[in-house]
Amino acid sequence: MAVEDEIQFERDGHVARVWLNRPWKKNCVTVPILDRLDEIITEVDADPELRVLVFRGRGGTFCSGFDLDSLKAEYVGKSNAIDVAVKSAKVCDRLYSMKTPSVAVLEGHVTAGGFEIMISCDFAIAADDAKIGDFHINRALYGGAGPIYRVPRMIGIRKTKELMLTGKLLSGIEATEFGLINDHAPTEKLDETVEEFISHLTDKSPFTMWLTKMTIDRSLDADTQSLMVMEHLAVGVALNSEDAAEGVSAFLEKREPKWSGR
Repeated sequence: MAVEDEIQFERDGHVARVWLNRPWKKNCVTVPILDRLDEIITEVDADPELRVLVFRGRGGTFCSGFDLDSLKAEYVGKSNAIDVAVKSAKVCDRLYSMKTPSVAVLEGHVTAGGFEIMISCDFAIAADDAKIGDFHINRALYGGAGPIYRVPRMIGIRKTKELMLTGKLLSGIEATEFGLINDHAPTEKLDETVEEFISHLTDKSPFTMWLTKMTIDRSLDADTQSLMVMEHLAVGVALNSEDAAEGVSAFLEKREPKWSGR
């Protein structure tokens, strides 16, 4: 099967939809799939019509991690073992840092590398019965694409240790209570919940969405005074944008805005 079949990219109006399509292996990823994801992220960010990326898996499961057959054959016990971590971290960081907001839709297994993809997305919505967790420690492995610098920022140190040191799996309901994901729904209502959620992203200025997302992503990485300066500059940039002029005019004229993305 070609890699374009194993990770599928669809355009649906303002929505980019990415599907992992290896359900017979619980949608586990390989280096070629990660390379293709990297290309898709670049393509989505370059398309002004696309305002949100929805990431999910075919066959009722999200992603169980890196393909262990490939990992054992190509990396375990070999001098190039670090290469797979560097690759995974680079692609997940590109997903996290992309201008376009991303939403992970979680069903079935969301473990190891699949967990890392999930925490690299801006938002996550899960089926109630999803199985979500880092899980690496159960195989004496170590996650190399974000758990130690993404998860503590989401749920704190103690909850991160509970998740990573026990290898436990959370349901969609439990993951929401942990503060790890945004929302959950019964499987039969998952699509409806996702579409409602993304409708609040696709109707916003893509320029201001990028500016706001970029600054929030830096909000825990600097002191208050530095962040205040960044905030001042962001306000100035926003006020000088075409979308800000359009947003104010649309409000005063009692009409819907037409965003240019500039």
